[in-house]
Amino acid sequence: MMAQKKMANAKQGEKPPTSAGVSMLWEAAHVLSDRLDIYDYIAANVIELLDEGCTVPFIARYRKEKTDNMEAEKLREVQAAYEELKGVQLKACNVVKQVEKQGKMTDGLLAAVRRSTTIEELEHLYAPYKVGSKATLAERARQLGLEPAAVGLLSQPHTYRPQQLVRPGEEGRQSPEEVDKGVQHIIADIVSKDKETMDTIRAMCKAGHVKLESTKSKSTAKKEKEQENATHKFEQYYTFSCPIKYIKPHQVLAINRGESQKILSVKINIPDDVKTRFLAFCERRWIPRNAPQHAAGVIMKAVEDAYSRLIQPLMIRHYRADLTKTAEKQSAAVFSHNLQRLLLQPPVRGRVVLGVDPGYRHGCKLAVTSQTGQILHTDVVYLHDNRAVREAERVKRILLNHRCQTVAIGNGTACRETEAFFSQHIQQGTFRPLDVVYCIVNESGASIYSVSDEAKKEMPDLDPNLRSAVSIARRLQDPLVELVKIEPKNIGVGMYQHDISESMLKAALDGVVEECVSFVGVDINVCSETLLRRLAGLNANRAKKLVEWREANGSFINREQLRSVKGLGPKTFEQCAGFIRINPISINRYMVV
Repeated sequence: MMAQKKMANAKQGEKPPTSAGVSMLWEAAHVLSDRLDIYDYIAANVIELLDEGCTVPFIARYRKEKTDNMEAEKLREVQAAYEELKGVQLKACNVVKQVEKQGKMTDGLLAAVRRSTTIEELEHLYAPYKVGSKATLAERARQLGLEPAAVGLLSQPHTYRPQQLVRPGEEGRQSPEEVDKGVQHIIADIVSKDKETMDTIRAMCKAGHVKLESTKSKSTAKKEKEQENATHKFEQYYTFSCPIKYIKPHQVLAINRGESQKILSVKINIPDDVKTRFLAFCERRWIPRNAPQHAAGVIMKAVEDAYSRLIQPLMIRHYRADLTKTAEKQSAAVFSHNLQRLLLQPPVRGRVVLGVDPGYRHGCKLAVTSQTGQILHTDVVYLHDNRAVREAERVKRILLNHRCQTVAIGNGTACRETEAFFSQHIQQGTFRPLDVVYCIVNESGASIYSVSDEAKKEMPDLDPNLRSAVSIARRLQDPLVELVKIEPKNIGVGMYQHDISESMLKAALDGVVEECVSFVGVDINVCSETLLRRLAGLNANRAKKLVEWREANGSFINREQLRSVKGLGPKTFEQCAGFIRINPISINRYMVV
């Protein structure tokens, strides 16, 4: 019978090792193939390379034959998904260990844990066994000894006799009705953890028109009633409804923010026809043919209870978590793409640059940097009050003294007014005979960098405001070299960056910086420690060792010398060597590498 086949499915296969390591019922390559729409063998190859310690830039450039020329962006996506799966396996081991410690592990629970491919599924399975958590209805019924009756009802309904299970004086078994209720709770638990049943409800929900809906919260409505004609930035979500397959990532993040601020009430609406079709499926799957009316009724009530109390809430949590995760990934991807474009802007080499950090009350901070980024002059001028005419002469003298014809203006406060100042004086010929040009530079993160330990070490005698002007000038001269000094998250080029997982954002952005630095390459003899630590295969400690070796032994003349640096093993050498350049440092030591 179908119900008997169902019970056998939960027990098939050998029992895997527990506690020390759980053997999952899925292959990582197959899961990644399904999720990311790539071939199984490609996923397996990437997993193998990642497990060997290969970096994404190395794989993208030197292992194309194993990845079918996969782009670095897609490789980072595979890497992130693989890390998630490793987290699932680690969580599964912990769940099994904790449940075994309580002596409550069953074959069915173990099989469900081994099938789980997300943290959310494991949390659902583990919830009843958390220390301090209230025992579930199914757990209480099992403690009353009703599990054999529940299992027997599913496989041999003709033998179910609730009257014979009554125990007067024992709460939960004092009457046939209480016995039926306990058996229903156990069956509901079995149904909610059955793979075929859960696969079916997921497919039905996917085919149905599941919607995300948001409305104005009661507290918000009350506040707006007190303040007539009040409007709010979340107003467009006060009566919002959208099928989850069409909702946009930024809408999800906005709704999540509104909910966290108690401005919006949010729910997932699963259509009633999904429930109707699901109950019809369960009737065929769980109720044996020719089952007595009473037995069939108990099973059907258990199925209805499983749907309303366990399965539907689980699906709602799953959809919210999945929508949020997808939106966060998209947000991180947008941030990463924008950061990559910013880092790979063409440098303006061979020019003396005047960096301007605009301001009103505290003036505009100026810094002149040489063709190689050395600080030549710093100053503060007041361009936006009655001193503007006099200050224009000061700016002219600074430009003439250093033969500077390129001005980099930060895009912060007073940017447009500062731009208008330079535009006007260029048109009037104030700076002649110099042919001065200007451009607007993204100054995001410059203020944070100016008070960082690294900035203090590099420019100890400068005021933080003047350090910002230096950073702006250098960003024009070589964006990559200057921007790697700043934590990527502080370069504001993304959406809702404060609403997504900090660890996810950091991993994504660090990967982009590593990719950009590696693909551009570094001259090992002149690059900074800050730049080196971002190179594929290196980290802060290894970069420090490289710089120390360079200071102690002089310039590198070939890549093989990298092997003599303490802390750089064969694997590190393999990962970083291809991205290192050794340019001619003198005629006597010229060498083609």
